[in-house]
Amino acid sequence: MTKAHAAGYDESHIKTLSSLEHIRTRPGMYIGRLGSGDHPDDGIYVLLKEVIDNSVDEFIMKQGRRIDVGIAEDGAVTVRDYGRGIPLGKITDCVSQINTGGKYNTEAFQYSVGLNGVGLKAVNALSSRFVARSVRDGHFREVVYRDGVLEEDREGASDDAPGTEVTFVPSAEFFPGFRFEDKYLRRRLLNYAYLNSGLSLYLSGERFYSRDGILDLLREKVDDETVYDIIYHKEEHLEFAFCHTASFGETYYSFVNGQYTNDGGTHESAFREGILKGINEVAGRTLEADDVRNGIVAAVAIKLKEPLFESQTKNKLGNNEIRPEIVAKVKDVVARYLYQNHETRERLLEKIAQNEKVRKEIQLVKREAKEKARKASFKIPKLRDCRYHLDDPVPASGRKAREWRGGESMVFLTEGQSAAGSMISCRDVETQAIFCLKGKPLNCHGHRRKTVYSNEELYFIMRALGIEDGLAGLRYSRVIIATDADVDGMHIRNLLITFFLTFFEQLVLSEHLFILETPLFRVRNRQETLYCYDQRERDQACRKLGRGAEITRFKGLGEISPNEFGQFIGSDMRLLKVTVDNQRNVHDALEFFMGKNTPERRRYIMHNLL
Repeated sequence: MTKAHAAGYDESHIKTLSSLEHIRTRPGMYIGRLGSGDHPDDGIYVLLKEVIDNSVDEFIMKQGRRIDVGIAEDGAVTVRDYGRGIPLGKITDCVSQINTGGKYNTEAFQYSVGLNGVGLKAVNALSSRFVARSVRDGHFREVVYRDGVLEEDREGASDDAPGTEVTFVPSAEFFPGFRFEDKYLRRRLLNYAYLNSGLSLYLSGERFYSRDGILDLLREKVDDETVYDIIYHKEEHLEFAFCHTASFGETYYSFVNGQYTNDGGTHESAFREGILKGINEVAGRTLEADDVRNGIVAAVAIKLKEPLFESQTKNKLGNNEIRPEIVAKVKDVVARYLYQNHETRERLLEKIAQNEKVRKEIQLVKREAKEKARKASFKIPKLRDCRYHLDDPVPASGRKAREWRGGESMVFLTEGQSAAGSMISCRDVETQAIFCLKGKPLNCHGHRRKTVYSNEELYFIMRALGIEDGLAGLRYSRVIIATDADVDGMHIRNLLITFFLTFFEQLVLSEHLFILETPLFRVRNRQETLYCYDQRERDQACRKLGRGAEITRFKGLGEISPNEFGQFIGSDMRLLKVTVDNQRNVHDALEFFMGKNTPERRRYIMHNLL
């Protein structure tokens, strides 16, 4: 460091931020993406979740069976529970001081997701107005914040029922033009009801309630054509349900203390192992795991006093000590049920026998495909791989553990050599891989798995992603479809989504599949260049830059130069997550849009175009 630099660096450059100031300065660290409410993972829904989670924790502790949720026209959200209420003397600390809360020991809360003391603080910090009111023992205390600054603090006597009421308005500074979508709100409340049977949640007078919990969830996710009736079990700390369908692969919905763990973890792997061992016992022999699990749709929820998650987003459980108990319990329940239900046992074993037959057929095709790939490898586009991968072992500690970036890995499935060339030139070789498609892939709908393994293009996609033998070998955290924003690009996008939904549905359900958004327009003058993703943004850019601004319409990814493209797959990358709202509707949607009913589809398109 030079003397000049040293002279310019003193105590005045050292800053200490308050809890709320730090959240407002680095909101992405606490809630992930911001957004305006157009996507179910946008920040306004995360804020709502943080508030409702606290109320659900009260229900888990058998304190209050009702939660009221209201959304005002100005976007103000109110959540009222009828639990114990935040202790009045600590209400300001609980909503403004990080690492303050009642969930650091098991005396007040036995089972809770929110163990980091951040939830309500993040809601407060990122709201233009935040009000927390607690009622306990005939007294209330209410605090009011604006933009994270305390404005009012009052208390007194109250005849209201005990509990906590939180009202917040997401700040337009962080969520410009935000709007709560009813379908996303309803889905969240429905999941809360499924995972907390007996709890009533109300939204604008509509009640969300489930009597059978996980069983109701699975009934909604699968259609009526299950191989046998859903097997269901519930006890205090463990609840699960599963069945087999005619679909491919494995589909799991796993939860810990009400938190959806989309990447599974020890509870899900132990659950899978328990099912396998239970069926093996009834079958009287050791079956292949793939034969048992192919076509399974299952849900498991556990309650755990001290869950250890592998990330801040809590999407994967890491408690290894729970494995033996879950395996043993699931095995005993499954075996006992199958011994007692002869018809279910026979249908299940018949399904496994069919899976075994298909597996042996595929093994033959795989060998042929691998030999064909070895001979023809020079004819196909090669994968431009990255250094780190999701399936790389994570070092336990030390420098290498800190350097591991497998969770950041991604692969772009891109259309054509021109687009791939731009992306290869500007990608991060540590975490970003490129796979170039030769053209339009096969429409997989209606095809058997054997046909797909015989298709060169799709087979190499499976090999590149590491999912040839199932999702356990997935090599990338994010699989990103990057195609042109024209008719052909949209068609390729639909064909790839059809492929994954048909044969690797869990990839989508586990939220690993994304679509890359790239700008449609470039608006610039001599001083500034703006990139616009739709016509509204283009018009705003034109107004900002004034008359004479040059407008360029990008027809394809290949038209964007490598120097420009880097920012669109860098820190400002825009991704749309591919999600499934209702698994039961997937088959019907694919049949209509990707099936052979061309006349019906043409009428639908023409009608909606008009």
